[in-house]
Parts: sequence; C-alpha cells; structure tokens
Amino acid sequence: MSSCSLSPYRPIYVHINNKFIGIKSINLQFSSQFPYKSTNRKLFRNVSSNSGSVGLRTIVGCRVRTGVSSNDKSFDLAPNEDEALAPNFLEFITSERVKVVSMLALALALCNADRVVMSVAIVPLSLAHGWSRSFSGIVQSSFLWGYLVSPIAGGTLVDYYGGKIIMAWGVALWSLATFLTPWAADTSLLALLAMRAVVGLAEGVALPAMNNMVARWFPQTERARAVAIAMGGFTSGNAIGLVLSPILMSQAGIFGPFVIFGLSGFLWVLVWLSATSSTPDRHPQISKYELEYILREKQKPLLMGNKHKPATVIPPFRRLLSKMPTWSIIVANAMHSWGFFVILSWMPIYFNSVYHVDLRQASWFSAVPWSVMAFTGYLGGLLSDTLIQRGTSVTLTRKILQSIGFIAPGIALIGLTAAKSPVMASAWLTLAIGMKSFSHSGFLVNLQEIAPQYSGVLHGISNTAGTFAAILGTVGAGFFVELVGSFQGFLLLTSLLYFLSALFYIIFSTGERVNFDEAAL
Repeated sequence: MSSCSLSPYRPIYVHINNKFIGIKSINLQFSSQFPYKSTNRKLFRNVSSNSGSVGLRTIVGCRVRTGVSSNDKSFDLAPNEDEALAPNFLEFITSERVKVVSMLALALALCNADRVVMSVAIVPLSLAHGWSRSFSGIVQSSFLWGYLVSPIAGGTLVDYYGGKIIMAWGVALWSLATFLTPWAADTSLLALLAMRAVVGLAEGVALPAMNNMVARWFPQTERARAVAIAMGGFTSGNAIGLVLSPILMSQAGIFGPFVIFGLSGFLWVLVWLSATSSTPDRHPQISKYELEYILREKQKPLLMGNKHKPATVIPPFRRLLSKMPTWSIIVANAMHSWGFFVILSWMPIYFNSVYHVDLRQASWFSAVPWSVMAFTGYLGGLLSDTLIQRGTSVTLTRKILQSIGFIAPGIALIGLTAAKSPVMASAWLTLAIGMKSFSHSGFLVNLQEIAPQYSGVLHGISNTAGTFAAILGTVGAGFFVELVGSFQGFLLLTSLLYFLSALFYIIFSTGERVNFDEAAL
C-alpha cells in the first residue's frame, strides 16, 4: 500500500469495479482487520460494498489498493474530482487567502486612522492658528474634496490593472501625504488643504481595491466573511486613530500621529508587495490543495489572471447605470454612508446636548459601538456564507443580510430617541451600529456578484454617491437641528430612510451576474 499526505481540500472517492463512487453516497464499515483508523471521521460517511466490509483511512491525493472480502475489489481515491470539501475553521484562518485579507484589513485600518487623526489634531491646530469652528470644518472637509473624485477613477484602474498594484499605490500616496502634513501645516493653509485632499484622493481607491482582491482570492461561499474581516479593519481604524492620536501627541507633539501613521503605511507597502500576489495562481507559497480548492469552488474562474480584463480602461458607464441592480447598490451605499457619518460626526454632540454629559464622556459613549461593529460584521459574514453553503440562493441571502443591516438600525434609532439615560442611549446606539455592519455582507459583497469584471468601477460609483450622501447628512443634520430644534427628529428621519432603502434593495437587487454587454430597453 502506498502512502500520501492528507489534504482537507480533496474529496475522497472509492473505486469499485471500475467505477468511482463518492464517499458521501456509500456506507463505510470499519473492519477490525484493517490496520488503519480514521483520524477525521467527518470527512466521510460509512462506506461498504455488497460483498464485504473494508477499512479506509483518510488518505487523499493518491490511489490506495487493499484486499477486501472474497471478491478482492479495489478501493481507489480519485484525486481529480470536481467536488471539494470545505476547510474547517483552523484551516480557513491559517490559509494564504486569509493572510491576504488580513493585510487588506491592516490597510483599511490605516486608511481610517489617517482619516480621523485630523479630527483630533484640529483642536490644537485651531487654537494655534485662531481658526473659527466653521473654518475648522472646512479644513476637515478638505479630505472629502479628493475622496469625491477618486473612487470612480480608482475603481476603473482597479478593474484594469488589478487590486494589488492599485492598493499599493494608494497606501503609498496617502501615507506620504499624511507624513508631509506637518510640513504643509507649517508652510501655508493652502498646502495643508491640498495635502488633506491628496489623502482623500488616494484613499478613494482602497475599498474598490479590497473588493477586487476578495473577488479574486475567495470563492463565493467565503466572500462575506472575507469582506467582514477587511471591514473589521476599516471600522477598527476609527478606534485606533481616536485612541492613539492623543497618546502620540502627548509624547511626540501635535504632529506625532501623522509621522507615525505615515511611516506605518510605508512599511505596509513593503510587506504587501513582497508577500502577496494579485491572484492565487501567482502566489509562490500557496499550497496546491488551497489553490485547487479556490479554483474548484468557483464554478467559473471569472477573475483568475486576465481572462476577463476589460477591453478598454473606460468602462461602459451608460450600460452600468441602465440596470436596476446597480441602482440598488448605489442606494444602499448612499444610505450606509449617510448613517455612518451622521452617527460618527454628531453622536458626541448629541450625548452632550441631550444628556448633558461632558465631551470626554460623550466621546466614550459614542465610541463603544464602533468597537462592537467589527465583531458583529464577522458574525454577519459567517451567517451569509453559512446560508449559501446550506443551499440558500445568493439573491435571497444578500436581501436577508441587507434587510438586517438596514431595518435593525432603523428600529434601534427609534429606540435611541426614546432613551432616558446616556447608558440606555449608548446601548441603542451600539445595537444600531452593530447591526448596521450586516450590510457589509449585503450590498458590499453584491458588487462582486453582479459584475465581477466591473466591480471596481461599480464600487467607485456607489462610493461617490455615498460620499455625497455623507456630506448631505452631516451638513443637513446641523441645519435640521437649527430649523426644527430637535436631534430626535433627524434620527427619526434617518430611521425612515433606512426602511425605504431596505425596501428598494429588496425589490431591485439580485445575486446573479447581470449582463452589462447590452443596455436595458
């Protein structure tokens, strides 16, 4: 009998009378005469033949022949069948593809840390330069000037050149701009505004590049978890920036965080370029079993290599915007960004004005939910992948997760308006933000499914809509409160928009690939 290595990614088949029989369809009875025992019973069911019982151990990737019963039938393992066994949790988290998405999570953490550091530094900068509150708001909004422009252009480049190289350029550019911010602030106000705009310009490619890499590296049954891991880094970046910035300022001066975060980005780029590849088949260290599992799980390897690289750099914008599934994602992203930035920007002031807690306590009350969001986001991804693995259609799965991600926060915001204490308000806010993360396994994964060859530019289009919605919601909240005199009224409006956006997504979204080669009539 020959021996071979064990692989969790290869199915076990039995060869009886010149026929391969899948292990799941026959009955195995272990013979006491067979010297080997199974070490992984969950890999197969009991197997038997009419003429006798056999012993079989979980050896994969080679042919095993042993005498059985009176007819001496041979049992072979089929190494090249199409069916693949899903890896267990330990195999998943130690795989090369999870290492790739972990690097993406670190990049997105840096992305948000570099974004929010100015919200901490703006206080001493305003005091040093005598800026008014309105002018301080203009300085902070300079980030969005660049962020408005780059998602569509960046997404187009991601679709054409791939996520690896565009993500590397993006991190390098925004890290350089962050590193040079102290110099810009000391040079002139115009230089400072320009540098922050460059940070926004470079960060606009981050999410489209992340989506592109996830689509290339992960089969559909794992993509929601992969996006959840990456977005966990994104939401954790808020906490990292807000917590570390004051500490670094106290030790290294007002510009300490900009220098440290900028240098961290350069280090990330070096590791990213040397340790990852744009597709699994180009990775030098990936095992053949993991590669085969990724390829086998993809019914059609749409994104491997350059087989489906767009013919031109300019995408078919009119055809992309002619389909309602595209608009379901645009609306979902816009509502997601509206809620995200309204809560991020206004909740500390809300706690201060409604519950009369000081700003330091208000920051803690409003910061706790963001720590929960990364965890609940992974739970949402796990639920999504489990539903698909158990036979739920991709379309229904996306609608379920997106509904949870919008309807639950809408209900929680209603509860927030009725809360009588800051503790209860923080609990409702935590529920709203935590359940909001389920939408990462809704519209955010859906981008890869309806148009894998255009997922980058679609993400860019929806991100731009989300940025407009974020500006409108953040600025509109202030005007609404001045005109109506009620924060609660604006939260109820946001709740209503959540419900309407969920309904729109349920009606018009799909988990199937959409034909963008011809425009809708």
